Amino acid sequence: MDFLTSLKISSSGLAANRKRMCAISSNIANAQTTRTAEGGPYRKKEVVFGSEPARESFGEILEGELDEKAQSVHATEVISSNKPPILKYEPNHPDANKDGYVAYPDINVMEEMADMISASRAYEANISAMNTTKSMAMKALELGRN
Repeated sequence: MDFLTSLKISSSGLAANRKRMCAISSNIANAQTTRTAEGGPYRKKEVVFGSEPARESFGEILEGELDEKAQSVHATEVISSNKPPILKYEPNHPDANKDGYVAYPDINVMEEMADMISASRAYEANISAMNTTKSMAMKALELGRN
């Protein structure tokens, strides 16, 4: 695996985790949203990750047929949760149903914060891998000069 492939894998991890952090931020911000444009309470968003071979050029494709080890990550889709909302009795709320219950999103803010920390750490790990690859490339250039 060359340096550019390593950088591509790290950058795909950065992009995927950035998308995950955006979804988590949206979930936290809308944890109390009872009405959306689609109708009903906000639905929790989750990012689905997938992997793909880390290659682009013909040479990389040919080499990849021989060695399928290098995989990059990408966010395949963002899905909305199908969990039922949490009903709370609040008869004076403008979004209360005829029985006085308000539908709130089934979002646990503490769980979302833990997921945010996990996504943040994964993002940092990809930055660290990218910096290590950069350092290795610089050392290789220094060796070539001597």
